Amino acid sequence: MPAKIEIPKYAQLEHERRFLVDRCPDLSQRPYRMIEDLYVDGSRLRARAIAFSDARPPEFKFCKKYPSDRITSAPIVNMYLTAEEYELLSQLPGKAVRKRRYRLDFEGSLYCIDVFENALCGLIMSEVEASSSEALAALAPPPWGGLEVTEDPFFRGANLAAANAAELQAKISALRR
Repeated sequence: MPAKIEIPKYAQLEHERRFLVDRCPDLSQRPYRMIEDLYVDGSRLRARAIAFSDARPPEFKFCKKYPSDRITSAPIVNMYLTAEEYELLSQLPGKAVRKRRYRLDFEGSLYCIDVFENALCGLIMSEVEASSSEALAALAPPPWGGLEVTEDPFFRGANLAAANAAELQAKISALRR
């Protein structure tokens, strides 16, 4: 049994798995969120702007993910920001990621499909969260999912933000061999 994770004050424990998407379902008529993340250099901080395809007002968050000995579970803290606060924090030095996030139900669980843009164009990943490590382990991979990359640090947000298109293609080619 893994050691108990120490959860810092105000943090929640997030349990998630990630998959490369091999057979993407038709997303053309689905609502999505346009997510722009800035991973702040030299930190575990992320500023996030979310625009909704259904014309809801945008949301802004500031997040910290804490290190963890467990691959699938880590403490996380999110703060909601005003547009002005986000604008200020988005000026910090860092690396950006832009993606469209779709939500799909599969066997009673909500999976996200992230379609990346810019240097990560062509990368499509799916992730799922659960209320506990046990519940997460019990979830079936989605039918559109291919290789599970939960344990590969390359596919974590801050690492993806630092990757270029050639590095991404080399990594995916190596995994699919």
